Amino acid sequence: MYVKDVMNPNVITCSPDTSIREVATILKQNDISGLPVVEDSEIIGIVSEGDILKLLNMPDHSGLWLPSPFEVIEVPIRELLNWEETKRMLEDIGSKPVSEIMKWSVYTISPEDSVEDASSIISKHRINRLPVVDEDGKLVGIVTRGDIIAGLGKL
Repeated sequence: MYVKDVMNPNVITCSPDTSIREVATILKQNDISGLPVVEDSEIIGIVSEGDILKLLNMPDHSGLWLPSPFEVIEVPIRELLNWEETKRMLEDIGSKPVSEIMKWSVYTISPEDSVEDASSIISKHRINRLPVVDEDGKLVGIVTRGDIIAGLGKL
């Protein structure tokens, strides 16, 4: 079985200038977890939900802490200020271009390669999706772990 037999030829992409907020919306609306970043019909990177989630480095509040009587009044105010700071941080992140968080190194595969080759690359590099490019380097599809599993189910 070949990659062309299981790949999705309708690839949803974005440009490097697309905002992180827009990419998050594209991912949600299309129920996908990542997409290629394309410029001038050439794949230059890839962005995933994981890349976006890494931006949300929230402080750890898991330690046990018992407030003093004065802190009982101070804690809600402190938490409100933390929430406002977090909201501001998220707003700033959303307006940045996806080129600031995307992976620039992208593994690709040919539509003529075997599904076994695709599976090997996906497993070896612990990735979830593999852009499919033709001999000219043009993006012609994408193959995911799920596509490979579905293809194997048809055997």
